[in-house]
Order: sequence, then C-alpha cells, then structure tokens
Amino acid sequence: MTRSDEALRDRLIGIFHGSPLLMDVIRRAQSLGNCPYYVGAGFLVQTVWNQLTGRAQDYGISDIDVVYYDADDLSYAAEDAMIAKGRELFSGLTIPVDLKNQARVHLWYGDKFGIELQPYVSLEAAIDSWPTTVTSLGARLTADGEWQIYTPFGLQDLFDLTLRPNKALISEEIYIAKTQKWLSKWPELTVVPWS
Repeated sequence: MTRSDEALRDRLIGIFHGSPLLMDVIRRAQSLGNCPYYVGAGFLVQTVWNQLTGRAQDYGISDIDVVYYDADDLSYAAEDAMIAKGRELFSGLTIPVDLKNQARVHLWYGDKFGIELQPYVSLEAAIDSWPTTVTSLGARLTADGEWQIYTPFGLQDLFDLTLRPNKALISEEIYIAKTQKWLSKWPELTVVPWS
C-alpha cells in the first residue's frame, strides 16, 4: 500500500467514525456470527459523498447493504434465517438493511437480471464484480476494533467523486441507469463514459 493509499484509507475511516449511523451499523454487524461479512457498496460510498459535498449524513441513502458468505448452506431457508436474524439485529434503523449471502447469488441472478453467473468463490470475489469502481467497497470492524476494508479498485475515484464502470458483470444500460440516479442526487459527480 502506497503512502497515498494509506492517507485515503485513513481519511475514509475518519469519515466513517464521523457518521453515527454508519458506526451503529458497523457495530451491530459484528454480531452476525462467524461467517465472513462486509457492510458495503452504496451505503459507504454515499456516506463519503455526503461528507465531501456538505450534505446530511444519510442524504440519498435508500438502503444499507450487508453481505456475507456462507457456501456451506446455499438454501433459501438458510439465507432467510440470516435475514430474520438481521431484521432483529438492525431493528430500529430508519434505513432498511439488505442482507444477502453472496455464495448463493448465482442461483437467482440470471432470473432477475438475465446474466448467468458462476458461483463466487469468496466474498471478495463478489465485491470484485460490483457495478462501479467506487461501489466495489466493503468494510467491517474486527472483534478487536481493527478496520478491514476491501477495495479492489482503490479509493481515489471515491474521493475524486468519479463514477467509473466495473465491466466485470454489468451492462452499459445498467451503468447508465445507476449513474443517472446518483447524478440526480449528487450532481457534483463526474461520470466516466462506458467506452
């Protein structure tokens, strides 16, 4: 990790600590159990954008993504049990939590989005395929209070307010729809064209 990468990581952690909502979610997520998990994607990114653009901390955040990885039981019943646990764990939050087992995404993704997936081999492999370089981001606190942050494309785009496609999975149409939605809330964003 370069000095610049370390500085951005420290800045990211500082923003996280400045958000009572985000820290509440991160701390509650520590109770999910032994399976690997991350709080991820838009919730983290939009918290940073809000801080950088002077908006309220929860502005524009429609849901909170919490992802975990359990390849030992790919049944809907097992994921549903985890979702029920999450409902209890995250009760009282004003923003809904979307809890998903990334080990079973391949079982429903094709039907929902028309793109067939191979099973993800890890939670990080799932994050590697998320739609943009900025939203390919996961964070969690270990039991001893250490941050684990996974960001396969680095943090520069996030702090530069730049949207860049991650073409591993999404189509140009999906990218355009997402960027238009985000631009309607954060017009300061710079969108890198698909091609």
